[in-house]
Formats: sequence, C-alpha cells, structure tokens
Amino acid sequence: MKDNFSTGADQYALYRPTYPAAMFDFLLSLVPRRERAWDCGTGNGQVAVVLAQSFDRVEATDISAAQLASAAPHERVAYSVQPAEKTSFPDETFDLVTVAQAIHWFDFDAFYREVNRTIRPGGVLAIIGYNLPRLSSVIDPVLDHFYRDVVGPYWDRERRYVDEEYRTVPFPYADIVAPAFAIEVEWNFEHLIGYLGTWSAVKHYRKANGEDPVAGVSAELRKFWGDEGVKKGRFPILLRVAKP
Repeated sequence: MKDNFSTGADQYALYRPTYPAAMFDFLLSLVPRRERAWDCGTGNGQVAVVLAQSFDRVEATDISAAQLASAAPHERVAYSVQPAEKTSFPDETFDLVTVAQAIHWFDFDAFYREVNRTIRPGGVLAIIGYNLPRLSSVIDPVLDHFYRDVVGPYWDRERRYVDEEYRTVPFPYADIVAPAFAIEVEWNFEHLIGYLGTWSAVKHYRKANGEDPVAGVSAELRKFWGDEGVKKGRFPILLRVAKP
C-alpha cells in the first residue's frame, strides 16, 4: 500500500468530502449482523465514525500514523497502524469491510486474501470512492484542465482506476447491483482551493517544481466563481459491493 497522505493529514481531514447517509443505509441493509466492521485505509476516520453508529466495534486501519493522529475519536472505533494486506485480526471477524478512496493504492491480491480470511460468512465488502466534483458549467472545465493538463503528469499510475470509475479494479467477486449515489456539497471558494491542495498530484508537483500549482489556477477559478459565497456541487460516488 502506498502512502501519499501522511503529509498534510490535517488538511485532508478538513477539506475532503463526506459520504451520504443513503449510501450507508444501503450497505447496512446487506449485512447479516452489526457486530464488527473493518474500515481499511481509514485515513481521518470519517467512514469509521459513521459505521460506529451501527456496529458494536469498528477496527479502523491505515499505514499513515499522521492520518490516524488527525482522526476523530469514538468510543467504538479502534484505530491502528496496519497495512491493508496483512493485519493482526482473527479469522472470520467482520460483518462489513469498507475501503473508501483507497483501494487503488493496495496490492489487490494480498488485500483480497486478507478480506477472505477476516470476513464472516455472509459478510459484505464495499469498495467506495469518488471522482472529480461537478460545480458549474464554467468551473468544471477549469478543474478538468487543471486535473488533466497541469497536474496530470504527476498523478501516480494507480489514479487511473479512479478515472475508470473503479470498473477496472480487479474484483474477484460477484458484484451486488448498487444504486447510484453522490456526495452533495455546499462549498465556499476557500474550501475548493483547500480541497485541491489535498490532491496527491499537487503534492508531487510542489515537490518536483518548488511551486504550488493551485496558486496558478486559483485566479481563474475565482473569476468563474462569481459573487456567490457558497456553491452547491456533487461528487459522483464509485461503488463496488460484494459478499466474498
């Protein structure tokens, strides 16, 4: 598993979007029990904390100690630094395993072996992600150009799985058909700029060139933002669900 997010973990927790309640309700409708869940690649713990509202205990793992240091505490969430591919959990432990915006960094085969080992019979695996935000007909082309042409060469090769909407992620299970979900946001301009700063390609660009590419696109985005203090937007959710 690759770690691109230890640096700036506090910004990740502040600016990344959160998943809708309807998506969690769908996943909960599939699980046979609500005793234990594993949120793998938990980052700042946003999914783990939501799961803790429904499960007796949630194990939330990540390889980034810095990310876990920024995670929201919860009495039913146990955070630990562990790789996705090899954990200390006993066999047949979990009723639900979630991976949010992280599967593309994993060693797929090794992770699925760990899922097969630790999931209970009838348990559910949910691979979750999101693509670029859609904000308006004038802002979206600017974001797309920034994503593709400015920082595009600095994305890790694994990013292509997000571009391909997780449909090409190796997935050795029968997919459960899921409804289409989206993350709805209401952001001010500063939040958008903060979010762009959390992109791993932006971090790679800064390191390679000694300058911030977000500063370059900020003026153009501001021009198209207009006088509105807050804009509504949406992130299409990527979702693969199965019962291994």
